[in-house]
Amino acid sequence: MNGGDEVVAASADPSLPLEWRFSQVFGERGAGEEVQEVDIISAIEFDNSGDHLATGDRGGRVVLFERTDANNSSGGTRRDLEETDYPLRHPEFRYKTEFQSHDPEFDYLKSLEIEEKINKIRWCQTANGALFLLSTNDKTIKFWKVQDKKIKKICDMNSDPSRTVGNGTVASPCFVNGGVPEVNSSPGGISSLRLPVVTSHESSPVARCRKVYAHAHDYHINSISNNSDGETFLSADDLRINLWNMEINNQSFNIVDVKPAKMEDLSEVITSAEFHPTHCNMLAYSSSKGSIRLIDLRQSALCDSHSKLFEEPEAAGPKSFFTEIIASVSDIKFAKEGRYLLSRDYMTLKLWDINMDSGPVATFQVHEYLKPKLCDLYENDSIFDKFECCISGNGLRAATGSYSNLFRVFGVSPGSTESATLEASRNPMRRHVPIPSRPSTALSSITRVISRGSESPGVDGNSNALDYATKLLHLAWHPNENSIACAAANSLYMYYA
Repeated sequence: MNGGDEVVAASADPSLPLEWRFSQVFGERGAGEEVQEVDIISAIEFDNSGDHLATGDRGGRVVLFERTDANNSSGGTRRDLEETDYPLRHPEFRYKTEFQSHDPEFDYLKSLEIEEKINKIRWCQTANGALFLLSTNDKTIKFWKVQDKKIKKICDMNSDPSRTVGNGTVASPCFVNGGVPEVNSSPGGISSLRLPVVTSHESSPVARCRKVYAHAHDYHINSISNNSDGETFLSADDLRINLWNMEINNQSFNIVDVKPAKMEDLSEVITSAEFHPTHCNMLAYSSSKGSIRLIDLRQSALCDSHSKLFEEPEAAGPKSFFTEIIASVSDIKFAKEGRYLLSRDYMTLKLWDINMDSGPVATFQVHEYLKPKLCDLYENDSIFDKFECCISGNGLRAATGSYSNLFRVFGVSPGSTESATLEASRNPMRRHVPIPSRPSTALSSITRVISRGSESPGVDGNSNALDYATKLLHLAWHPNENSIACAAANSLYMYYA
């Protein structure tokens, strides 16, 4: 399971290109083994400390992993310690527990089946040694508490070893007077009664659903996000964003509503929403037209108007049928400090500065080579795939997925030309090929736009045709270290640098 116990020294310069190594894999498939639909991972999330990792799958289950490595200088062999002055062990995780978060349901009023698939998982603040998290399917959000409980078992009887019969078994007490045990005045008397002894054994994690937030969305929930105040969270579907209090599950407050008076006038839908990591009054949401809106909850109760609008300036030239489809933003993530915002559309990964709404500060080409194949991608519905993105805790790098179980890592700091293509396998560099950076024209004198990651059309680094059926949609970056967890079908792969 583990990719080795070697200890790696911390890089003196965090801006230097990283060398990625395989760390662990959970649920690895054997050769020719068929993947069950319910086992495919649909959500991944690290907690704020990075000590726990949660995954959700299409079968409605949530699986928790916990960190096991000591991550201190006292660990490792003497040889390991002699090789480096500051040993830093890469994160290692083990299975902790799993539970059934959602079950399939049927909406009889709308004659609609509700899938059990987990769309999103978000960790909440820990308290008293217990873990708390939110999970959601298309319609219902649940608040879970996971805590270690000591298991009590009946292990022995308080039998008197002196009272044995010929075969070595303990003689049964004598019951007289309608079932009352006979009291023997001898030294073995009442103490020889056989009574069960309850003892506490090792603790085991137990998951309990604390709250259920239901019946607030007419459309499929695509996002949930915790607020930095620790008391509220948002949930978003195609047309509305609701604000919830963690302790109140029977009502929510609608803060964004883009539903028009007539549905035929609908021109865009909400695709993702995220609270600002430090300012509890700010949140951002993206749309199917490729725009991102930043709203301030202090301006009005119903945030019909935005405080800032981030969108790419319209390119000159004719538009194709696919222009709006590939412009749709599938995921947005705030950087840890909250100034930068990462967005992913079908073709590119973009970095935005929330203080500058003239355009993205950097653009990274992920699927540039697929432009000639848009018709084929539309026919097999691959053009509607929603790839997630993630950004490192120090804000220097970002990652996103692609086809053939590949994922891309880009350096997003000013002046960085770092770009790596890795495969979700035990040998992540197998398909890696150095990709030259190709800067594009800047939008303005103060905007840095970088176009990196162009590849040969429709092939990977070894000139192999890309497999559009195997896609890496979900991945997460460790909040404090250069470690990435990504999902390839039912397998969870972890890498470190």
